[in-house]
Amino acid sequence: MTVMILGLILFLGAHSVRIFADDWRRAQIQRLGEMPWKVAFSVVSLLGLALAIWGFGQMRLDPVWVWSPPTGMRHAVALLMIPAFVLLVATYVPGNHLKAKLGHPMVLSVKVWALAHLLANGRLGDIIFFGAFLLWAVLDFRAARRRPRPAMSSPRLANTAATVVIGLVAYYVFALHLHVWITGVPVM
Repeated sequence: MTVMILGLILFLGAHSVRIFADDWRRAQIQRLGEMPWKVAFSVVSLLGLALAIWGFGQMRLDPVWVWSPPTGMRHAVALLMIPAFVLLVATYVPGNHLKAKLGHPMVLSVKVWALAHLLANGRLGDIIFFGAFLLWAVLDFRAARRRPRPAMSSPRLANTAATVVIGLVAYYVFALHLHVWITGVPVM
């Protein structure tokens, strides 16, 4: 579990710089340049994510159970992941109503994903892993809402419809084909 926690600290720590030390971040970008900053951020983030995922897999080999979630929670996760995928896609489709209204759909997607997985997993490692992401998403969303929002193009219904359709297709592919391959755990 130590490797997972170290990975979470690196990954979420890098992603928290803007929450807790935005002035320092801007100073480093000014000092190093935008591209070197992005490269360093990406390297630390990828290393942290790789360690967190590897440590998460190792934790599952020798689990410490805190509680046993009811079987129905797996169905709740399956349902909650639908809006999580749509919100994730809304981050990347320009001119959709979800991004225009919510401002930070990826962070909301992480919130829904983490909360859903906390409901259905009762191992200590799961609680630490998904709880860390949920806490980060809550803090990041709060901090992001305080920053000025960049100007966006006017949302269009066609872009919003495309967002929903792509999100549903991505959910279908991930839930029925990729989740078990990546995690070893079937969705249902």
